[in-house]
Amino acid sequence: MHMQSASASTIPIVQTERLTLRGHTLADFPECAAMWGDPHVTQHIGGRPSTEEEVWARVLRYAGMWVLLGYGYWTVRERESGRFVGEVGLADFHREITPPLGDAPEAGWVLASWAHGRGYATEAVRAALSWADAHLAAPRTVCIIAPDNAASIHVAEKCGYREWTRSTYKGDATILFERPRA
Repeated sequence: MHMQSASASTIPIVQTERLTLRGHTLADFPECAAMWGDPHVTQHIGGRPSTEEEVWARVLRYAGMWVLLGYGYWTVRERESGRFVGEVGLADFHREITPPLGDAPEAGWVLASWAHGRGYATEAVRAALSWADAHLAAPRTVCIIAPDNAASIHVAEKCGYREWTRSTYKGDATILFERPRA
């Protein structure tokens, strides 16, 4: 029996003018943990910094999504410097939310504090959605954003998302957005 494990090399690489989106590697973990441990980064995502254990589970989940679903999250780096920017991608988290997200891939993005306000999120999300439109059959993608996260709402709208409804997730108010496949 031949077993093949997935690796970052089997995840598509997407490049934009300024960024490279590629699969996570073990070497990315310290920078991912630092980003997710930053209270400024997580204030609208769960409301508290993540532990290294939680970040490790998240990175493993990203790898598993690529294997099982054919899509997932990428590490985002500056093309020129190689500097860690953050993470962007599509997921199916099986969220317990009403209304349910169904089979629609859920877009998400998170950037290191230093990278905020530079247009990197919009550039990375547009690249991820362009890849999804070309490679996934899903008729739409969705995203959920805290109502007070104006920066992410702005990114979502620039990337073609429109408010679908409002709900709560894990006791917190949230806005559900949807975007039809281009």
